Amino acid sequence: MSEIDILKKRVEENRGNIIQFMRDICAIPSMEGQLKEVGERIGAEMTRLGFDEVRFDKMGNILGRIGSGKRVIVFDSHIDTVGVGDPAEWDWDPFKGKVEDGILFARGACDEKGSTPGMVYGLTFAKELGWLKDTTAYYFGNMEEWCDGIAPNTFVEVDPKVRPDFVVIGEPTKMQVYRGHKGRIELKITASGRSAHAATHYLGDNAVYKMMAVITQIRELDRRMRFGMGKHPIQGHPSVAVTNVEVRTASLNAVPDQFTIYIDRRITSNEPHDDVIAQIKGLIPDYLQDEIHVEELFYDEPSYTGFVFPVSKYYPAWLLDSEHPLAQAGQETVKALWGEDRPLGTWDFSTNGTYWAGKAGIPSIGFGPGDENYAHTILEQVPLDDVVKATEFYALLPKILGEKKEV
Repeated sequence: MSEIDILKKRVEENRGNIIQFMRDICAIPSMEGQLKEVGERIGAEMTRLGFDEVRFDKMGNILGRIGSGKRVIVFDSHIDTVGVGDPAEWDWDPFKGKVEDGILFARGACDEKGSTPGMVYGLTFAKELGWLKDTTAYYFGNMEEWCDGIAPNTFVEVDPKVRPDFVVIGEPTKMQVYRGHKGRIELKITASGRSAHAATHYLGDNAVYKMMAVITQIRELDRRMRFGMGKHPIQGHPSVAVTNVEVRTASLNAVPDQFTIYIDRRITSNEPHDDVIAQIKGLIPDYLQDEIHVEELFYDEPSYTGFVFPVSKYYPAWLLDSEHPLAQAGQETVKALWGEDRPLGTWDFSTNGTYWAGKAGIPSIGFGPGDENYAHTILEQVPLDDVVKATEFYALLPKILGEKKEV
């Protein structure tokens, strides 16, 4: 029996455990960065399976380490989720979920708890089969939904202060290897005016009216992008959208003296940060340049442990070369396990790769069960067969990567 056959046998023997682990962690709410309870469940599983080290970091992310070799690889899976919205819109309990035709429907099933069981069990099997002799492997269950990349940033710079050689991101990829995605910048645009009673509104200076031209220009800019302006050959179209608004007014009978919009600007690898900011500022009419201001946002909210790590809400795009040893190892792992050549892909949304690869320059790939189109929806789902099969990928990848002469 080959090593791969032995791996597949071990995975199949643990199919029930893997699926129950998946059901358990989906059943534990982990919205708004509240990772403690789900992290404890994951930590207990890693301890039971014999990880060398299991602990929470200062931010409250859960860490599990196997091995102490020179090559360091991190398996990254965010274990927080977005909220459920109106519970009445769900036809089943969003946490208990339901299984229908082999598919688990639950909040977090796709984004991104679906990769956790495979990573945890996969590393265990890799150790059993002797595939981690020269490797230190981490499972990193972290917070991502509120600020992409903040958890990896603390991993490298704060706790445990480890800079990995390679990273595998478990966001949903439909069981293909992904190698990048667009980045984004979150911006705040504020128009200032002068308050007045609505009965004599002409004595004031309505901040809402000032912003109307800017909003129209934002919509036009996005339209031009969809028709090809700035398109990247791999990452696709950049985009821009107004995502929130705030108004400051003395009352419903007063002219607002301040109006603010928030925008999400998706960026490609060929769009420098400063050029993007200048482009947005250029949408403001010349005569309003002193009255409408563009500001980059920062994230400085404390985690559930009280840990604060202020970071800019600038998330760089990234794209690993298709010939990079990590990308090739990912493709060879898929081929070795399932006898298929699957295309390299990229995500439409953003991941922790904005820090790992975008800021820190650490080679990264993505692989996970599920389809990102179901993320954040009331139909969030993942095929349980893929949750189990992903275990094989996470186990075998370190072996194939270690056989590469270039690494």
